[in-house]
Amino acid sequence: MKKINLITLMLAVFTISVNAQFKVGLDYRIVANPLPVKKDGVVEVVESFWYGCGGCYSFEPAINDWSSKQGDDVKFSKMPVPWSSTHQLHAQLYYTIDALKLDPSTHSAVFVTIHQEGDFLATPKRIKNFLEKFGVAPEVTEKYLNSWAIKQKINRDAKHARQLKIDSTPMVVVDGKYIVEPKRSYDEMLQIVDYLIELQRPNS
Repeated sequence: MKKINLITLMLAVFTISVNAQFKVGLDYRIVANPLPVKKDGVVEVVESFWYGCGGCYSFEPAINDWSSKQGDDVKFSKMPVPWSSTHQLHAQLYYTIDALKLDPSTHSAVFVTIHQEGDFLATPKRIKNFLEKFGVAPEVTEKYLNSWAIKQKINRDAKHARQLKIDSTPMVVVDGKYIVEPKRSYDEMLQIVDYLIELQRPNS
């Protein structure tokens, strides 16, 4: 028992030592006007991304693997940035895929189509052709792309992006309060996210 306690103590000291390297202003920033916290015991982690972003494409496997290992007390979601008309169109595509309950691998297929196959999916017609490969009729895609519900989500995301001062992708937001920017390797980004989750748990 004493041996186990010693090992536990050593691990705790090591963890504190590692986490002590993470500093506000250097490894993450605190949002000046944070989003409300639900106080439900769940830490919300949001990746701000864009399908056309090469960094987001590279980050996709790492963040998906990370999210698959989280427990019920961590909720992961993605927020497509709606900066320009092209960003908004890709955000419409993201929410259309979700609304149609297509397999999550469809999101990965979007990245592959853009970054490997050279089709930027920059028009509604190109998106209709893309989703038709997944069994979605063009008229159904049209209906969802222009639906009120999806436009409302994009308006919400635009508001949150302004409030959080999202100016690049990928960024990871922890409970609407902390932001991790892509200044380091993706593994290091996720280590900082893990640290911030533990920091925020008592306040979620």
